[in-house]
Amino acid sequence: MENRSEAVRGVVGCLVVAAGGAAGMLAWAPYGRHGLVSGFEGATEWNVLWLGLPVMTLGGITAGLTLVALAGRKWRRALGAAAVLAAITGFGVAFDVLEGPPLACGPGC
Repeated sequence: MENRSEAVRGVVGCLVVAAGGAAGMLAWAPYGRHGLVSGFEGATEWNVLWLGLPVMTLGGITAGLTLVALAGRKWRRALGAAAVLAAITGFGVAFDVLEGPPLACGPGC
């Protein structure tokens, strides 16, 4: 019986991590659409795709890993995953991965 409950926890953990990755992609979608097709003067900002999508997807996956570790009361793993999530967030902020293309300025430009 122990093997079955362990297998169920493993499958649920994989589903949570996959849902985190999907949530990261869904959170990126509005920025990606704006950066790839609605750029200022038709400009495409490829950094939104090459940096933004991986950062948001990895962030979602890492958030899922953190939740799974917390649910399993594995505090060291949860702390490590939270540290990786903080590093990914710091990378995203430092490189402004969700910035998108420059917007048209008002009449004062």
